[in-house]
Amino acid sequence: MSVRGGNSGAPRSLSMMRERLGDILKRVCALDDEILRQALEIQKERGGRIGEILIAKKAVTEADVLKALGIQFNLPVVLELSPDGMSTDFTSRVSIQFLKKYRMVPVIREKEAFVAVNDPLSFQPLDDLRNLLGLKEAGAVLAPSTAILSAINYAYDKSQDSAEQVIEEMRPEDSFNIINEIQQTGDLLDDTSDAPIIKLVNLMLSQAVKDRASDIHVEPFQGRLRIRYRVDGILYDMLTPPRHIQSALVSRIKIMAGMNIAEKRLPQDGRLEIRLGDKNIDIRVSTIPTAFGERVVLRLLDKSSVLLSVSELGMGEKMLSQFEKIIHSAYGIILVTGPTGSGKTTTLYGALSTINKTDINIITIEDPIEYQIEGISQIQVNPRIELTFARGLRSIVRQDPDVILVGEIRDLETAEIAIQSALTGHLVFSTLHTNDSASAVTRLIDMGIEPFLICSSVLAILGQRLVRVICSECREPYIPDDETLRALGLSREALGERRLFRGRGCRACLSTGYRGRTGIFEMMVISERVRSLILSTSDSSAIGRAAVEEGMTSLYQDGVRKVIEGITTVEEVMRVTRDS
Repeated sequence: MSVRGGNSGAPRSLSMMRERLGDILKRVCALDDEILRQALEIQKERGGRIGEILIAKKAVTEADVLKALGIQFNLPVVLELSPDGMSTDFTSRVSIQFLKKYRMVPVIREKEAFVAVNDPLSFQPLDDLRNLLGLKEAGAVLAPSTAILSAINYAYDKSQDSAEQVIEEMRPEDSFNIINEIQQTGDLLDDTSDAPIIKLVNLMLSQAVKDRASDIHVEPFQGRLRIRYRVDGILYDMLTPPRHIQSALVSRIKIMAGMNIAEKRLPQDGRLEIRLGDKNIDIRVSTIPTAFGERVVLRLLDKSSVLLSVSELGMGEKMLSQFEKIIHSAYGIILVTGPTGSGKTTTLYGALSTINKTDINIITIEDPIEYQIEGISQIQVNPRIELTFARGLRSIVRQDPDVILVGEIRDLETAEIAIQSALTGHLVFSTLHTNDSASAVTRLIDMGIEPFLICSSVLAILGQRLVRVICSECREPYIPDDETLRALGLSREALGERRLFRGRGCRACLSTGYRGRTGIFEMMVISERVRSLILSTSDSSAIGRAAVEEGMTSLYQDGVRKVIEGITTVEEVMRVTRDS
């Protein structure tokens, strides 16, 4: 892409008669006259840019407005800014706050240089940036805000020292010089603190977010300190700082989380919130005392990430159709089962988002509340004031709900209230920690629930696991050996000309061959035959076999389907289903 400086002068010719933005939008994206008239009325009353008003009304997209502005000001439009080959030298001369304020970023590569702007009327800041960087001949292009912010964050993140460099430069005496700053939700990329411990924690957090880590583990041992990240469900060693910084590192984290730094003998829990570019990250912090000091685990939750819909969870078409029908039932219990970290909460949130409408009253009680969902009342469990699942659920049923979500059924009391709620006309969603869907029946009976109550109230039980998805950047086909085919339960003739896939490992997937995760599922619908079995036996194996005979796809079979489709690998399916 080549952008010359001549175009950059176009916005200055304000004296020239220009076609109005609204008229251009009517031409390029068939904007309705009435919607434009309403937007102009809003602009007259409240002020603001007509393009932003139309975007807020969802009459046009930002790309439509940029295209129209490009025509109006004779500027090229770029919808994506690739970081490949982009120089980050400017980060030492221009503050990140300046670029974010005016939504512009210099894109300097070996054979081209231009400034991406979101607002073509930002003449003065654009000239200041050009003069500061010696880019007087560089042209301007229009780009979306998100693309500009991503490029800014990439540049400043890349230009920072690595955590390893900070550790190498850290002196033993630095571990005693902790700056006790007031907790605040600031952008880590804006933090210019020179204190080594503060820099190390900031870099540790920003690297974890960049690598899509869900957890950070700080683990002290006799002669060393180990920091590991959990990415796509697997723990990886990331840093091995010197042992002497452990106390300062833990203290810094505890200060940020509002915890008592003097108390090192008891477990503690805390919470903090950080911002990293356009991401808002909620972090739950847990410490426990060990023989060699405090062990810390940080659970990272990206609050700016978009909730998955039911159709994006990874279900096959037949199961998805069945599940969507069941979640629209008027009453009954729908249970989601699986071990910790198998995506149960994501599935439940997806189901609630699907049925969430203005004419339905949905109330949840959770521990913890992981995502805030617009239009749904969510209650946080708090054992310290005796707000348990059971006590919260008792209160919820007096709030005239149509749908109730109970984060987890942990005891007989909660199970009894949930079943009673289902029998009195409520749709109840909840989770159980069992290996498969059939085992959930056994668990409820072991808790003390009568089999006939399970038959009367439970509609379906969904078992699930998460498998890693093969990295799209380094995905390659291969011909499986006979042992792999036996593990899949396939013959070479049945496989035919199809190939299986695996990831070679590249920079995009941290050399793992996987990037991201998807679900594998089994859904046991409580049919007449299954009801009869539940009334006569609590044997989960017998119940599971009956469900399979009636057409249920098991977790393993669903995993094999995803292997054949090239979504995941045999090793992944074996890893997550060996206990089911």
